[in-house]
Amino acid sequence: MGVTTAYNATFVLDKGLSEDPRYSGTYTYQTSPIGFNFGVDVGKKFGLQLESILSNQGQIYNVVNTAKEVAGTRKIDMQYINLPLLMKFSGGGSGRARGNFNFGPQLSILSKGVESLTTQAGNFEMPSGVDFETIKQDYPTAVDNGNGTYTIPNDIPSRDLLTKQAGDFKKKEFQLAAAFGLDIDLSKHLYLTTQIRANYSLTDMRNEDVINSLKAGNFSEVFGGRANCLVGVQLGLHYYFGSLRSFKE
Repeated sequence: MGVTTAYNATFVLDKGLSEDPRYSGTYTYQTSPIGFNFGVDVGKKFGLQLESILSNQGQIYNVVNTAKEVAGTRKIDMQYINLPLLMKFSGGGSGRARGNFNFGPQLSILSKGVESLTTQAGNFEMPSGVDFETIKQDYPTAVDNGNGTYTIPNDIPSRDLLTKQAGDFKKKEFQLAAAFGLDIDLSKHLYLTTQIRANYSLTDMRNEDVINSLKAGNFSEVFGGRANCLVGVQLGLHYYFGSLRSFKE
């Protein structure tokens, strides 16, 4: 059994936002500040591991105007309790350091979710498939320039687009989790793990009502499937019930 912490690059893979000329993704880094795990070795090279990890995820998108200048921020801020059940494959040696590979399904339970948008005054390109009347629903003061762009004359204060409280996000997601790294024996019962870890969601984080409304063109943006993705470095300290290999006589 053990405790872990991690530092991750987190992504929201949204085809609609990636094709929308008004948005540009940024590199977003977050922590998984605490995690717990319990595992059982079935043999020298194979085991099962159940984990519970508090994970901050999401991504920040820059809002860009027709001059390609940053004119606002779209922030997707999520927090999950991740529950991966992993198959663990270990190296067969008896040295203090052994390679490991972990893979398995993960249930992610949403604990916090807010998607917010702040937009400054300026000229913006209308994305393909979105008409000006739909733009006006989100920006009532917008002016159609008649050339595929529109102008927002005043800064738009920050507003929440989607929230957990309103039920806009799914309460649970199914993901795949994978990791590889090293187990390093520190003493007869303690060992350290260092891993590169990745998670990828198999389901859209938004609920069906939001997805259907986007498909119907009720939002001033391009619809696209959305998935959570995480790649990071994880460290763990573990207690082993029994003698670790490099300390066995």
